[in-house]
Amino acid sequence: MLETAVAPLSFDEKLEGARESAIVLATVTTDLKNRALEAIAAAIETSAGEVVPANDLDLANGRENGLSEALQDRLRLDSARLASLAAAVREIIALTDPVGEAVQGRNLPNGVRIDQVRVPFGVVGAIYEARPNVTVDIAALALKSGNAVVLRGGSAAENTNRVLVALIQEALASVGLPAASVQTIDEFGRDGAKRLMQARGAVDVLIPRGSAQLIETVVTESKVPVIETGAGVVHVFLDESARLDWAVDIVHNAKVQRPSVCNALETLLVHEAAAPRVLPAVLERLREAGVVLHADEATRGLFPDAVPASEEDWATEYMSLDLAVRVVRDLDEAMEHIRRYSTHHTESIITNDLGNAERFLNEVDSAVVMVNASTRFTDGGEFGFGAEVGISTQKLHARGPMGLPELTSTKWLVRGSGQHRA
Repeated sequence: MLETAVAPLSFDEKLEGARESAIVLATVTTDLKNRALEAIAAAIETSAGEVVPANDLDLANGRENGLSEALQDRLRLDSARLASLAAAVREIIALTDPVGEAVQGRNLPNGVRIDQVRVPFGVVGAIYEARPNVTVDIAALALKSGNAVVLRGGSAAENTNRVLVALIQEALASVGLPAASVQTIDEFGRDGAKRLMQARGAVDVLIPRGSAQLIETVVTESKVPVIETGAGVVHVFLDESARLDWAVDIVHNAKVQRPSVCNALETLLVHEAAAPRVLPAVLERLREAGVVLHADEATRGLFPDAVPASEEDWATEYMSLDLAVRVVRDLDEAMEHIRRYSTHHTESIITNDLGNAERFLNEVDSAVVMVNASTRFTDGGEFGFGAEVGISTQKLHARGPMGLPELTSTKWLVRGSGQHRA
């Protein structure tokens, strides 16, 4: 028998399907959500034969269209990365379901009981670039927190995302959940992204992930409430008392381990009293790793291989093996530099001075502030969230790595026994 072709869904039909699915997801049991996530993890774990060829096509298109090395690295999926994605989904299974969690509650003097509990947002929209891992991470976190999700993953990853979403939808259907709980609107291109930003009432919250330009566009043009994630002009400050071995290892890890991600180091600040002691070894280790150093005059006096830094370098998120380096007078000048140029993502101080460590923690206004640790730890997986929706750099609702609780709102439950207000 000939199969009947199924007409593709319109944009409005996809949003309607997401809204209907959200009603179902809001009341399903934790056990059923976890079974869906296990089905997704198993599908991803065994899908290299489907995902990798689609990803290879996206990478080839990206190279042909001049996609940067940093974005190619974010775009790339191989068997190892697919296994990591499956493992992250299973970590989410092990996390506590936030839906229904009591935030606070009490009995009023008149006998009325009030409780504030966590509830799903409903339909979450996500707009992001060249990051197919985000497709899996956001879908899994949305499902565990009882939300449907509509994804706009961009043209650079369109083939990869199409395969991933199909796998997720098949996994959902296999356990009896609506396949429309996870949707992609990539086929509608930029017009789809614009319509998603205007879909107030159909979409409850919108989360952008990507370049500063993309995030700014979503924040300024969206009629849907936005949880803003931010670019990462990330700083490390080597204080006067910084241990040399810690300085060398932490700076190298923060810059080199994966330079294309938002928690990678972009500007290194060094106390002038520590510079002669620590900078040569720190910068030589970076140079050996292929890092291009954009440095001020004081740094170049100690390390002539560096190139002169411009004003633009201090505000640049390179996402590559480039690093801005500046010598500062003291902690106060370091924090002033951070206040001026930071995107309020992650900053770290390397120090043996407890007083300076506490001042840095208390006075630096970023989503994550660290002492004696690599900025690469700013990550939902590293923080124990299994995965993350993004790193929020705003101050409303959520800040820093966003996991399950950040994909919920709250409502008040009031239980009475005939009380009325006088």
